[in-house]
Amino acid sequence: MAERTATLLSGDREHEAPLVLDTAPPRTLGLRDQAAFWANLGVSLIGFSSAATVLGTAGHELSITASITAIAVGTVIGTLMLSIAAVVGTRTGAPAMAVLRGLFGTRLSYAPTVLNIVQCVGWGVYELTVIAMGAEALFGGGPHWLYVVLAGLLTTGLTIRPLGSIAVLRRYVAIAVAVAMLYFTVQLVRQGVPDPGHGNWQGFLPATDAVVAVSISFVPLAADYTRHARTGRASFWGSFLGYSVAQVWCYVLGLVALVQVGGDPNKIFSTFMGVAAGWLFFAVLVLREADQSFANVYSTAMSLHNLLPRVDRRWLSLGIGALVTVLGLLVSNFDSYFAFLSLIGAVFVPLFAVLAVDYFFGAGRRPGGWDMSEQAPTRWLTLLPWALGFAVYQLLAPTELTGWGAFWPDFWSRVQELTGIHPQVWTSASLFSFLVPALLMLALTPLTRREQRERSGGSSGGSGGERAERAERRGR
Repeated sequence: MAERTATLLSGDREHEAPLVLDTAPPRTLGLRDQAAFWANLGVSLIGFSSAATVLGTAGHELSITASITAIAVGTVIGTLMLSIAAVVGTRTGAPAMAVLRGLFGTRLSYAPTVLNIVQCVGWGVYELTVIAMGAEALFGGGPHWLYVVLAGLLTTGLTIRPLGSIAVLRRYVAIAVAVAMLYFTVQLVRQGVPDPGHGNWQGFLPATDAVVAVSISFVPLAADYTRHARTGRASFWGSFLGYSVAQVWCYVLGLVALVQVGGDPNKIFSTFMGVAAGWLFFAVLVLREADQSFANVYSTAMSLHNLLPRVDRRWLSLGIGALVTVLGLLVSNFDSYFAFLSLIGAVFVPLFAVLAVDYFFGAGRRPGGWDMSEQAPTRWLTLLPWALGFAVYQLLAPTELTGWGAFWPDFWSRVQELTGIHPQVWTSASLFSFLVPALLMLALTPLTRREQRERSGGSSGGSGGERAERAERRGR
């Protein structure tokens, strides 16, 4: 088995991810590969404690039924967006940030690329910290720095041969994680499931919105992996079924553990360790957390490829892995950075709405309509719905930026007063900031189509990704 695993990790170079951007990606991932990969990403140590955002604050908890419903509904809505982004990656054959060249033009695509790099590095650092915390709970303490370094080395190693790593995740890790999750589910449910909410549904929509946001956080990463899928159908159903089932299971299990410890997310790890043989199955989950940090580090390298298309991705991965590890050793307070990451997340919900509408109904609908070459001209018009969607998100849920004083929330409070728009119990920042720019982009579609026809005029669209897209469309 060890020899076979080594072969999977090393892989045939011809069947590994390209080293530079302008190379057609190998299409090696089928439905099971995609489903297993996204299922692994749907389960996380962070997800268990994040169930607290669904349950609500002490004294105002949702009922168990309402909480589980919010988890299921929010996951399905968010994962639908993720899966649509996955299909775009498969059809174009381009990494996620390079796909944005078709939407904005090459130079303008650098803005969301930089934001994605910042958020991926931030989450990569946090994942290494979570792995170290899990290891400390597993071994009853120990040198925090050593756990961070080991997690960083494992993460970086996985990024060098990403397709081989995904194959290992499918064949071995996914099965081990499923067994561990099943074991913990049986053990915790047997201890009883208190219902602190007692039939309360007030706060259902904000809880649903919080779960939607978690699923959407993977939208800017999806194409980095689904560009290697064999078909759009495999990428859509693999990501949708794998991620949605896993995240619902993860959140519900975290919810059960949470209500058993009085709603304190800091005690969830000890709850898992407290069951019979819990240390063994918890060790599986701690080790598996490396696929989360792997996804963030590798997607950072793929985002950098949009800025540095001819630099070997392996050197980019090594550099990012080292940076994330060093930051993991230095950073101990994440409070202010979480707010900043939330602000960046608000950028990508409306961005995806504009992307989906323009690709499936606008300029991208015509083969060759999207120019993803390095010379792709700037499309200023697509900025308008994106900016409007960001404003809608902030109107409904202003981000609290710790360290910036009250400037940011106060600014949006003044905008609320001027516009007469105030958040209600039925408003969802994620859904409204998706629908508004999507509808505006749809209204602008005739203009964007005409613009692209005039600019492309007979050109072939150049990029290897677009050639793959046209080939797939002819195949359909």
